[in-house]
Amino acid sequence: MHSTSLAVPPDPPLTVLWRDAHLIAIHKPAGWLVHRTGLDAGETRFIVQTLRDQLGGQRVHPVHRLDKGTCGVLLLALHADAARAMGEVFQRHAVTKRYLALVRGWAPAAITVDHPLRPDDAPPDAPAQPAQTTFRRLAGFERAEAFDPRFAVTRVSLVEAQPRTGRRHQIRRHLKHLAHPILGDATHGKGPLNRWWAAPERLGHQRLWLHAQALDFVHPLTGEAVALRSGLCWDDAAQRLVVPAGQQGPDDLRHWVALHGVLHEAEVASRST
Repeated sequence: MHSTSLAVPPDPPLTVLWRDAHLIAIHKPAGWLVHRTGLDAGETRFIVQTLRDQLGGQRVHPVHRLDKGTCGVLLLALHADAARAMGEVFQRHAVTKRYLALVRGWAPAAITVDHPLRPDDAPPDAPAQPAQTTFRRLAGFERAEAFDPRFAVTRVSLVEAQPRTGRRHQIRRHLKHLAHPILGDATHGKGPLNRWWAAPERLGHQRLWLHAQALDFVHPLTGEAVALRSGLCWDDAAQRLVVPAGQQGPDDLRHWVALHGVLHEAEVASRST
Protein backbone atom coordinates (compact mmCIF):
# COMPACT_ATOMS: atom_id res chain seq x y z
CA MET A 1 0.00 0.00 0.00
CA HIS A 2 1.34 3.35 -1.00
CA SER A 3 1.13 6.14 1.57
CA THR A 4 0.01 9.52 0.38
CA SER A 5 0.52 12.93 1.90
CA LEU A 6 -1.11 16.22 1.17
CA ALA A 7 1.30 18.74 -0.31
CA VAL A 8 1.38 22.08 1.45
CA PRO A 9 0.61 24.79 -1.12
CA PRO A 10 3.33 27.42 -1.46
CA ASP A 11 2.76 30.83 0.05
CA PRO A 12 1.75 33.49 -2.51
CA PRO A 13 4.33 36.16 -3.35
CA LEU A 14 4.63 39.00 -0.87
CA THR A 15 2.50 41.99 -1.88
CA VAL A 16 4.61 44.99 -2.89
CA LEU A 17 2.86 48.24 -1.93
CA TRP A 18 5.46 50.73 -3.22
CA ARG A 19 9.05 50.77 -4.46
CA ASP A 20 11.74 53.11 -5.75
CA ALA A 21 15.49 52.69 -6.32
CA HIS A 22 16.23 52.87 -2.59
CA LEU A 23 13.30 51.53 -0.57
CA ILE A 24 10.53 48.98 -0.86
CA ALA A 25 7.31 48.63 1.14
CA ILE A 26 5.45 45.34 1.35
CA HIS A 27 2.45 43.90 3.15
CA LYS A 28 3.80 41.72 5.96
CA PRO A 29 1.45 38.78 6.52
CA ALA A 30 0.49 37.88 10.08
CA GLY A 31 2.55 34.97 11.40
CA TRP A 32 5.75 35.84 9.52
CA LEU A 33 9.03 36.86 11.13
CA VAL A 34 10.95 39.74 9.56
CA HIS A 35 14.23 37.78 9.74
CA ARG A 36 15.64 34.60 11.23
CA THR A 37 16.02 34.46 14.99
CA GLY A 38 16.99 31.84 17.50
CA LEU A 39 13.99 32.85 19.62
CA ASP A 40 11.61 31.13 17.18
CA ALA A 41 13.68 28.29 15.77
CA GLY A 42 10.66 26.39 14.43
CA GLU A 43 9.54 29.16 12.07
CA THR A 44 10.21 28.71 8.35
CA ARG A 45 8.79 31.92 6.82
CA PHE A 46 10.95 35.04 6.88
CA ILE A 47 10.33 38.33 5.11
CA VAL A 48 13.97 39.17 4.38
CA GLN A 49 14.85 35.84 2.76
CA THR A 50 11.55 35.48 0.90
CA LEU A 51 11.62 39.02 -0.50
CA ARG A 52 15.26 38.64 -1.53
CA ASP A 53 14.37 35.53 -3.53
CA GLN A 54 11.24 37.18 -4.93
CA LEU A 55 13.37 40.09 -6.20
CA GLY A 56 15.82 37.77 -7.95
CA GLY A 57 18.51 37.82 -5.28
CA GLN A 58 18.28 41.55 -4.49
CA ARG A 59 19.52 42.07 -0.94
CA VAL A 60 17.06 43.86 1.37
CA HIS A 61 17.60 45.52 4.75
CA PRO A 62 14.80 45.89 7.33
CA VAL A 63 14.68 49.44 8.74
CA HIS A 64 11.99 48.90 11.38
CA ARG A 65 10.18 46.01 13.05
CA LEU A 66 6.74 44.48 13.14
CA ASP A 67 5.92 41.69 15.58
CA LYS A 68 5.37 38.21 14.19
CA GLY A 69 1.62 38.44 14.76
CA THR A 70 1.23 41.93 13.28
CA CYS A 71 0.30 42.38 9.62
CA GLY A 72 0.51 45.45 7.39
CA VAL A 73 2.99 47.98 6.03
CA LEU A 74 6.66 47.00 6.40
CA LEU A 75 9.45 49.14 4.92
CA LEU A 76 12.84 47.76 3.85
CA ALA A 77 15.89 49.30 2.18
CA LEU A 78 17.39 48.05 -1.07
CA HIS A 79 20.99 49.03 -0.27
CA ALA A 80 23.11 49.81 2.78
CA ASP A 81 23.19 53.60 2.30
CA ALA A 82 19.39 53.74 2.18
CA ALA A 83 19.20 51.54 5.28
CA ARG A 84 21.44 53.92 7.23
CA ALA A 85 19.59 57.03 6.03
CA MET A 86 16.16 55.59 6.77
CA GLY A 87 17.35 54.28 10.14
CA GLU A 88 18.25 57.86 11.10
CA VAL A 89 14.73 58.99 10.13
CA PHE A 90 13.24 56.42 12.50
CA GLN A 91 15.69 57.35 15.26
CA ARG A 92 14.57 60.99 15.01
CA HIS A 93 10.94 59.84 15.31
CA ALA A 94 10.30 61.60 11.99
CA VAL A 95 7.94 58.87 10.81
CA THR A 96 4.17 58.97 11.36
CA LYS A 97 2.82 55.49 12.03
CA ARG A 98 -0.82 54.45 12.37
CA TYR A 99 -2.14 51.07 13.46
CA LEU A 100 -5.56 49.48 13.86
CA ALA A 101 -6.25 47.26 16.87
CA LEU A 102 -9.22 45.33 18.19
CA VAL A 103 -9.21 45.55 21.99
CA ARG A 104 -11.10 44.30 24.99
CA GLY A 105 -13.84 46.47 26.43
CA TRP A 106 -14.96 50.02 25.75
CA ALA A 107 -11.78 51.99 25.01
CA PRO A 108 -11.57 55.75 25.69
CA ALA A 109 -12.79 57.98 22.87
CA ALA A 110 -9.34 59.60 22.70
CA ILE A 111 -6.33 59.40 24.98
CA THR A 112 -2.56 59.83 24.91
CA VAL A 113 -0.61 57.39 27.03
CA ASP A 114 2.71 58.71 28.34
CA HIS A 115 4.02 55.64 30.14
CA PRO A 116 7.77 54.77 30.10
CA LEU A 117 8.64 51.20 29.16
CA ARG A 118 11.60 49.06 30.16
CA PRO A 119 12.95 46.83 27.36
CA ASP A 120 11.68 43.25 27.68
CA ASP A 121 15.19 41.83 27.93
CA ALA A 122 16.54 44.51 30.30
CA PRO A 123 17.43 43.74 33.95
CA PRO A 124 14.83 44.75 36.56
CA ASP A 125 16.89 47.73 37.70
CA ALA A 126 17.30 49.16 34.16
CA PRO A 127 15.67 52.56 33.67
CA ALA A 128 12.44 52.72 31.70
CA GLN A 129 12.52 54.58 28.39
CA PRO A 130 10.06 57.35 27.44
CA ALA A 131 7.11 56.04 25.40
CA GLN A 132 4.02 57.84 24.13
CA THR A 133 1.08 56.56 22.11
CA THR A 134 -2.11 58.35 21.06
CA PHE A 135 -5.27 56.26 20.80
CA ARG A 136 -8.64 57.04 19.19
CA ARG A 137 -11.67 54.79 19.37
CA LEU A 138 -13.16 54.30 15.92
CA ALA A 139 -16.05 52.04 16.94
CA GLY A 140 -17.37 50.01 19.83
CA PHE A 141 -19.34 46.79 19.67
CA GLU A 142 -21.42 44.74 22.10
CA ARG A 143 -22.02 41.03 21.65
CA ALA A 144 -25.22 39.82 23.34
CA GLU A 145 -23.30 36.96 24.94
CA ALA A 146 -21.39 37.03 28.20
CA PHE A 147 -17.77 35.93 28.49
CA ASP A 148 -17.68 37.21 32.06
CA PRO A 149 -20.77 36.07 34.03
CA ARG A 150 -20.76 39.38 35.90
CA PHE A 151 -21.91 41.14 32.72
CA ALA A 152 -24.77 40.59 30.27
CA VAL A 153 -22.74 41.47 27.15
CA THR A 154 -19.13 41.33 25.92
CA ARG A 155 -17.65 44.54 24.56
CA VAL A 156 -14.80 45.22 22.14
CA SER A 157 -13.45 48.38 20.53
CA LEU A 158 -11.72 49.12 17.27
CA VAL A 159 -9.03 51.72 17.92
CA GLU A 160 -6.48 53.65 15.93
CA ALA A 161 -3.04 53.84 17.53
CA GLN A 162 -0.36 56.37 16.67
CA PRO A 163 2.92 55.65 18.49
CA ARG A 164 5.13 58.71 18.98
CA THR A 165 8.12 56.58 20.00
CA GLY A 166 9.26 53.15 18.86
CA ARG A 167 9.65 50.90 21.89
CA ARG A 168 9.25 47.15 21.46
CA HIS A 169 5.65 46.02 21.90
CA GLN A 170 4.79 49.64 22.71
CA ILE A 171 1.18 49.61 21.44
CA ARG A 172 0.48 46.24 23.02
CA ARG A 173 1.96 47.26 26.38
CA HIS A 174 0.27 50.65 26.44
CA LEU A 175 -3.13 49.07 25.72
CA LYS A 176 -2.50 46.59 28.53
CA HIS A 177 -1.67 49.60 30.73
CA LEU A 178 -5.12 51.00 29.87
CA ALA A 179 -6.72 47.62 30.74
CA HIS A 180 -7.79 47.25 27.08
CA PRO A 181 -5.40 44.56 25.76
CA ILE A 182 -5.46 43.58 22.10
CA LEU A 183 -7.50 40.51 21.31
CA GLY A 184 -5.22 37.60 20.45
CA ASP A 185 -2.23 39.04 22.33
CA ALA A 186 -0.82 35.94 24.01
CA THR A 187 1.83 37.92 25.93
CA HIS A 188 -0.03 41.00 27.16
CA GLY A 189 -3.66 39.93 26.82
CA LYS A 190 -6.05 37.53 28.51
CA GLY A 191 -5.73 33.92 27.32
CA PRO A 192 -9.27 32.72 28.17
CA LEU A 193 -10.82 35.78 26.51
CA ASN A 194 -8.59 35.36 23.44
CA ARG A 195 -9.70 31.73 23.05
CA TRP A 196 -13.36 32.66 23.58
CA TRP A 197 -13.26 35.25 20.78
CA ALA A 198 -11.28 32.92 18.47
CA ALA A 199 -14.01 30.27 18.50
CA PRO A 200 -15.58 29.50 15.08
CA GLU A 201 -18.95 30.92 16.13
CA ARG A 202 -17.31 34.27 16.95
CA LEU A 203 -14.21 35.67 15.17
CA GLY A 204 -12.98 32.30 13.95
CA HIS A 205 -9.26 33.20 14.00
CA GLN A 206 -6.59 32.71 16.65
CA ARG A 207 -4.37 35.65 15.84
CA LEU A 208 -3.14 39.04 17.05
CA TRP A 209 -5.63 41.70 15.92
CA LEU A 210 -3.06 44.43 15.26
CA HIS A 211 -2.57 45.94 11.79
CA ALA A 212 0.07 48.43 10.56
CA GLN A 213 -2.15 50.63 8.40
CA ALA A 214 -0.04 53.65 7.43
CA LEU A 215 3.54 54.98 7.33
CA ASP A 216 4.37 58.58 6.35
CA PHE A 217 7.83 60.19 6.09
CA VAL A 218 10.07 62.42 3.99
CA HIS A 219 12.36 60.29 1.84
CA PRO A 220 15.90 60.79 3.19
CA LEU A 221 17.54 60.44 -0.25
CA THR A 222 15.06 62.16 -2.59
CA GLY A 223 13.32 64.65 -0.28
CA GLU A 224 9.90 63.50 -1.49
CA ALA A 225 6.94 62.96 0.84
CA VAL A 226 6.07 59.25 0.98
CA ALA A 227 2.65 58.03 2.17
CA LEU A 228 2.42 54.24 2.44
CA ARG A 229 -0.96 52.56 2.97
CA SER A 230 -1.86 48.92 3.56
CA GLY A 231 -5.15 49.18 1.66
CA LEU A 232 -7.31 48.69 4.74
CA CYS A 233 -9.24 51.90 5.49
CA TRP A 234 -11.69 53.12 8.08
CA ASP A 235 -14.68 54.69 6.33
CA ASP A 236 -16.05 57.38 8.66
CA ALA A 237 -19.26 57.81 6.67
CA ALA A 238 -20.09 54.09 6.55
CA GLN A 239 -18.57 53.45 10.01
CA ARG A 240 -16.82 50.31 8.84
CA LEU A 241 -13.53 48.91 7.56
CA VAL A 242 -13.17 48.70 3.80
CA VAL A 243 -10.68 47.76 1.12
CA PRO A 244 -10.82 50.17 -1.87
CA ALA A 245 -12.94 48.98 -4.79
CA GLY A 246 -11.01 46.89 -7.26
CA GLN A 247 -8.22 46.10 -4.81
CA GLN A 248 -8.01 42.44 -3.87
CA GLY A 249 -5.24 42.66 -1.29
CA PRO A 250 -3.76 39.90 0.85
CA ASP A 251 -5.88 37.52 2.92
CA ASP A 252 -5.12 39.58 6.04
CA LEU A 253 -7.13 42.51 4.69
CA ARG A 254 -10.11 40.32 3.91
CA HIS A 255 -9.93 38.88 7.43
CA TRP A 256 -10.17 42.39 8.86
CA VAL A 257 -13.09 43.39 6.65
CA ALA A 258 -14.89 40.14 7.51
CA LEU A 259 -14.11 40.74 11.18
CA HIS A 260 -15.84 44.10 11.11
CA GLY A 261 -18.85 42.54 9.44
CA VAL A 262 -19.15 39.93 12.21
CA LEU A 263 -18.93 42.61 14.89
CA HIS A 264 -21.43 44.87 13.10
CA GLU A 265 -23.95 42.02 12.98
CA ALA A 266 -23.37 41.36 16.68
CA GLU A 267 -23.96 45.04 17.47
CA VAL A 268 -27.19 45.17 15.47
CA ALA A 269 -28.40 41.96 17.06
CA SER A 270 -27.65 43.20 20.57
CA ARG A 271 -29.51 46.46 19.96
CA SER A 272 -32.58 44.64 18.68
CA THR A 273 -32.94 42.41 21.74
